[in-house]
Amino acid sequence: MSTIMPQSELTRKAIAWISEMVERDSAINLEVLLEEASVRYNLSPKEMEFLLRFYEEKKVAQKLEITT
Repeated sequence: MSTIMPQSELTRKAIAWISEMVERDSAINLEVLLEEASVRYNLSPKEMEFLLRFYEEKKVAQKLEITT
């Protein structure tokens, strides 16, 4: 029998999983990972929007660090 988890916990698990996949292969396509995480963790459209924003902001922050 599966355990029911709060959606926020599923989002955290998705972020952890995506981070692990990126650590293994930094050239991996983030969009593909986001889609796979959506299915794997049964994320809602709202949670997917959050993940997209989260990784877009992270990408911008990394670019700012490189230029400073």
